[in-house]
Parts: sequence; C-alpha cells; structure tokens
Amino acid sequence: DWDDIPSSSALEEISEEEAVQIIAEPLLPLRSSTLRDYVDHSETLAKLVNLGVDLSQVEKRQKAGQLLLTLDFEKDIRKILLFLKDVGVEDNQLGPFLTKNPYILAEDVEALETRVAYLKSKKFGKAEIAQMVSRAPYLLLFSVERLDNRLGFFKNELGFSVKKTKDLVIRLPRLLTGKLEPVKENLQVCQIELGFQHNEIQQIVFKTPKILTASKKRLKQTFDYLHNIMGIPHHMLTRFPQVFNSKLLRIKERHMFLTFLGRAQYDPAQPSYISLDQLVSLPDEVFCTEIAKASIQDFEKFLKTL
Repeated sequence: DWDDIPSSSALEEISEEEAVQIIAEPLLPLRSSTLRDYVDHSETLAKLVNLGVDLSQVEKRQKAGQLLLTLDFEKDIRKILLFLKDVGVEDNQLGPFLTKNPYILAEDVEALETRVAYLKSKKFGKAEIAQMVSRAPYLLLFSVERLDNRLGFFKNELGFSVKKTKDLVIRLPRLLTGKLEPVKENLQVCQIELGFQHNEIQQIVFKTPKILTASKKRLKQTFDYLHNIMGIPHHMLTRFPQVFNSKLLRIKERHMFLTFLGRAQYDPAQPSYISLDQLVSLPDEVFCTEIAKASIQDFEKFLKTL
C-alpha cells in the first residue's frame, strides 16, 4: 500500500520544503535531540502525546519539532482539532493524522475552511471530503487555486467528465497532492510504449487509478510479460487492468503452472477460458482447486522446479 512510502519518494505529496515554507514564525532552536525530553515541561506536547501523536515520527519531519514547541494547545491547536473533527476525521485518527501532517497546526483555520468550502462547491459530499482528507493528510495544505488546477489537469488530460474526475480523486486523493510529472510520464508510457488507445487509457485509469502513480519500470515489465509472452491483447488488458497491480512473480508462477498443465487459455471464445482476474486475484488454494484443477501441493512442487 502507498501509505508507507518513505519521504524521499518522488510521490511525496508535498515536499517537506514546501510544507516548511507555510510556517511563518521564527522557530526555536531545538536544544535537545528529541522531543520526548520536552514532554514533561510542555503541556502542549503532553496533550499531543495523549491524542496519539508519535513524536519520534514528527521529529523526522523538517522543523516540525520546533513548530510544536512554539504552539500553545489551548490557543493554537484546539481550534485545528475541532476543525478536523468537523471535517470528519475520527477521534482515533487525529493522532495519526497529526503525526503525518504536523504542519497543519500552523495553518489559519479560515484558510482551511475556505479549502473545504471549495471542495463542497465542487459537489464533493461531506463523507467524501472526510475520506479524502484522512487518506491524503496534506490535502488541506493546498490553496484553492492549486486544488482547482489539479482537478482541471485530470479532467483535461484524461478527457473525463466532472463526475468521473471527482470519482477518480475520491478513490485516490493523493492524485491531488502528488507531483504531476510521474503521472504525465505514466500516461505517455501507456500510450507510446505500451500502445494503448486514448479510450483504453481512460478505462484503465478509471478502473485502477493507481496505474497513474505506479513505477514505470514495473508497468513495462508486467505489460511485456502479459502481452508478449502470454499473448493477451490490449482490449483484454483494458477489461482487467487490475492485473497491473499484481506482482509480476505471481503472474509468472501461475501462468507457467497453467502452461505446464496445458490449461493456459486466455481467449474468452474458448470453453476453458481463464480470465485475468481469476489468474491474479484468487488465493493460492482457490486458484489451484478451481482454476488449475490441481492440488496446492502440486503447485508448490512445481514452483520448486523453476
């Protein structure tokens, strides 16, 4: 899953530098190496720890430690917590949320409210906004202008309707906060290197938005195996694009096992047809008994011969 991407990744939603620039006040120098040392002396930090904020994670983020030491819980932080609860972040999620995005504590509540109002004006429902904010914690650090540009980019680049564009970002809200370069590159790869038509790319992205942020190398390798080795045509890959989210090793092992058994039949016109979905999404047990018509022991024995 994408929540555990290290902060150096190209997908980092908003760079630490950008987030730090949002903070205006001059920050205290940290005299101690860890925030933990301040907890006994700082009511604010003690309250944040009670909320479930993980200070050891926060201090890995640029200047976030100093920021927390300059804030007063009653004066600065309480209103942000009330705002987040109002947006729909669950009580038990407040700690994890602030651990991921401590910078929001330096934001002006009115600015935050304007951003939420913008999303509402674009007909995002309350529950949808809550889900997006929880899953992409940096979302509310973006100005209305930047959010608007992002939505426009996906709408125009993919040729989606307003409704489809909304649906896309509700399912993968990181598209609104991540960098656009990798997304543009992946669209290019699908079109030029993998040879998908524009309408096929629309369907693929709509079914599996993660394709937009997947590793290009992995996309190419998976496509190469499915198309050139297994002989799956473009229109079938368009019907089952979730296959691109699967580990290539899993596809290879299962395909080779089916080939060994004489069951590797991916043409829907044939009676013994196996869909790509069945190939990748079933657990080993079910795949063996129902698709390969073999025992899991046979499969394990076969894998040892590879």
